[in-house]
Amino acid sequence: WSNLPKEHKLRKFSEALRDLLENAGYNEMYGIELEAPEGDQPAAHTTLIILQKFLRANVDDLAKAKDQLLHALKWRKDYQPLKVRDEVFDAEKFGKLGYVTRVKGAKETPNDEDVATFNVYGAVGKDIKKTFGDTDAFVRWRVALQELTLRELHLEQADKPIPDYGKGPDPYKSLAVHDYMSISFFRQPAEIKASSSKIIDMFQRYYPETVSYKYFVNVPLVMQWMMGAMKALMSKDSIQTMTWMTYGSELYKYLGQEVPKEYGGT
Repeated sequence: WSNLPKEHKLRKFSEALRDLLENAGYNEMYGIELEAPEGDQPAAHTTLIILQKFLRANVDDLAKAKDQLLHALKWRKDYQPLKVRDEVFDAEKFGKLGYVTRVKGAKETPNDEDVATFNVYGAVGKDIKKTFGDTDAFVRWRVALQELTLRELHLEQADKPIPDYGKGPDPYKSLAVHDYMSISFFRQPAEIKASSSKIIDMFQRYYPETVSYKYFVNVPLVMQWMMGAMKALMSKDSIQTMTWMTYGSELYKYLGQEVPKEYGGT
């Protein structure tokens, strides 16, 4: 990135950064302090990492990337997710619901080691309202888990460029595992639906290009059949970044032997 052509969209994005930061009144994204370039010097490598993520998320549409970054910065200024990350949450409500770990040998990435976030929905047990009844509290906990994941990516140490959209994988992403053991797809309580909808919308808006691949485990066969039918309505990019499986014990085939024992690890 030291010799980006003037017409390259990443360079143009970088040149527009000063105005974006002034408009937002905030300069932190994914734990990285964004710095506008000085004179003819390129922006800091870590800043370019973030800008490239927003470009890729918007299929190299610079105007859309700038707009999404601006809104994400404003949201972070208001929500303060780094402070949320350091909050202490009720262990009875959220203690077993999710965690961040590392895995080696994941089939779907070029990395030797990956950060993986496990979402264990069945851990809530029978008292659904205790965990999901307060939607804002649950969303706040889920944001904290996401920020812990981003911290484990160590973007401040990133030293490789991210390829332009369509020209290779981004090595600075995490993996996500969604475990649906004991969760009914057809009788989901309203509390779960409300929380899920809010998180999906929030993450699409404010956390682009943070997850490279999703694994849905302990999914009933009938639901897998339904998802197979839905693939006709999904984009090719979406289909290529997810795997569904009936048995969680098969996950080790995709993420290696270092996954927890319930997922086939050693």
